[in-house]
Amino acid sequence: MATGRATRREPPRIAVVGGGITGLAAAYRLRELAAAQEYPLEVTLLEAGRRLGGALDTIRHANLIVETGADSILSEKPWAIALAKRLGLESAIVRTQEQYRKTLVVRAGRLVAIPEGFSLMAPTWFGPVLRSPLFSPRGKLRMLLEPFIPRRRAARDESLASLVTRRLGREVLERVAQPLAAGIYTADPAHLSAHATMPRFVAMERQHGSLVRGLRAAARGRDAEARGTSGARWSLFVSFNQGVGTLVDALAAPLGDSIRYDARVTAITRNSSGNGGPADPAWRLTLASGAALDADAIVCTAPAFATAPLIAPHDAALAAELGSITYASAVVVNLAFRAADFPTPPVSFGFVVPITERRRIIAGSFSSLKFPGRAPADLILARAFLGGALQTGMTTLDDDALIAAARDEFRALLGVTAPPLFTHVRRWPESMPQYEVGHLERVKAIRSRAAGLPGVILAGAYLDGVGIPDCVRMGEAAAAGAFAQVGGVTLPPG
Repeated sequence: MATGRATRREPPRIAVVGGGITGLAAAYRLRELAAAQEYPLEVTLLEAGRRLGGALDTIRHANLIVETGADSILSEKPWAIALAKRLGLESAIVRTQEQYRKTLVVRAGRLVAIPEGFSLMAPTWFGPVLRSPLFSPRGKLRMLLEPFIPRRRAARDESLASLVTRRLGREVLERVAQPLAAGIYTADPAHLSAHATMPRFVAMERQHGSLVRGLRAAARGRDAEARGTSGARWSLFVSFNQGVGTLVDALAAPLGDSIRYDARVTAITRNSSGNGGPADPAWRLTLASGAALDADAIVCTAPAFATAPLIAPHDAALAAELGSITYASAVVVNLAFRAADFPTPPVSFGFVVPITERRRIIAGSFSSLKFPGRAPADLILARAFLGGALQTGMTTLDDDALIAAARDEFRALLGVTAPPLFTHVRRWPESMPQYEVGHLERVKAIRSRAAGLPGVILAGAYLDGVGIPDCVRMGEAAAAGAFAQVGGVTLPPG
């Protein structure tokens, strides 16, 4: 138990701003730390809206488990799985269905398999590439030259488009890398930072002088798992038997009354003395309702564009850095069809759509094939993704037009003419931070300047990781920092 701290009339309070997965992980970790040390601490989570979870939202309709946002967790990054185990959710974890672990891409209006062993943007083996109809003879020859292209010596960041075209040629960019980047980051690869989003490939070039040689080195010892798959390493993705919303519910339950909804923070100000002394919490948070809340420390997990005006009165340069981070919007349309409505049953997790194909969706997936139990055996639950950085106009359409666009593309690409039995539209405005070239330097500057605001800790997907595990990691790290600032002693998770 911490000692030497002045006595105060009330237990210290830490305010967590934002009820997305980062904020929930932070609030829960604060409770864990306080309980482990028997340290009196008040945690208040302030959520601007009426629901928690941010981009995680599972709904249930009849016998369907419908993911309206993020639908899986990368198990290779351990933080979310470790948290799930501490929450008692280990038995609820489910893995992707092995027989469907492949990704298709649209080429000339048809669905074509990404060659076996093709990892995001580069091939591990040339045999499957040479046999694939996805690339032209010229494009295949260009890929064969990749091991002989000199490595890049410059250390500065470059765009993903630059990295791919430099090493593998424009066909790989247009037919694989761009649509996969759109599916993961809803981004334009011409602006997307290779160092921030694909550091593994940057490191491969530096270490091996070739992406192909680097992938082959990584594949040694896991050939059995790697062969037969394409696109992302789908065996590493997991979810919960009742959807990713399970994690949100499990985090929210023990927080109970410490969660305040409709509590949008409009300003944070220093208290009169601003010294965080025993009787004087350092910060005051003003809410849109006019209410105010004092706190000894703040963990701010709001998006960068919402955080910037809160920080501006205290550090204009930091606010400017936050405000420079752009976001993309997207829409997810869920559709349930009878399996018999598909002339040819789908045999993959989904497909991505290159922008050069000039279609109205950026990707499609089959939730009921990806994870078990999402729909009855005679139904196929599918998702269509629209919008993103390269199709901003799609997000302005009304719901009926979005559903019609999704149906048109499923009809053209999959031959599904029957009306869906169920539809659901979910809009995600300004939901995906864009890691543009120079992002790592921007984050370094943000963290450096934020250190000058004692008692205020920033965390969120706009910093260094958009996936669920990274958001958990950042939330827990922010919680540990805030806990230390109010006098506690931090402990490792577990």
